[in-house]
Amino acid sequence: MNLAGLLVLGLAAGALSGLTGMGGGTILVPVLLYVFGFSIHEAQGTTLALMVPPIGLVAAYEYFQKGYVNVTAALLIALGFLIGSVFGAKLEFVLPADLLRRIFALLLLAVAMEMLLKKA
Repeated sequence: MNLAGLLVLGLAAGALSGLTGMGGGTILVPVLLYVFGFSIHEAQGTTLALMVPPIGLVAAYEYFQKGYVNVTAALLIALGFLIGSVFGAKLEFVLPADLLRRIFALLLLAVAMEMLLKKA
């Protein structure tokens, strides 16, 4: 497992979330699937686990019981997300609203296209 890559993913997802307000799962689940090779269940379970507590506690526990939570990945991404979200939130306040709207739209479009066109 690429531990440094998971931390960088957390930093990037936190920054993008702070910048755009887009939920981390919109960014994290596709990256865990297509870059890190997680199964859909493990990507969802790990993303829920890093938001604990209290956001995904019950759902993450269900995934954990079935073996679909990568605890190491969740902890590293959460650490990166914590740091990255502060950076992204600070950046958000210096960028023009029109640029932020376009960044948000491009992220949504990129995620949608990847999920629509990618074969399981």
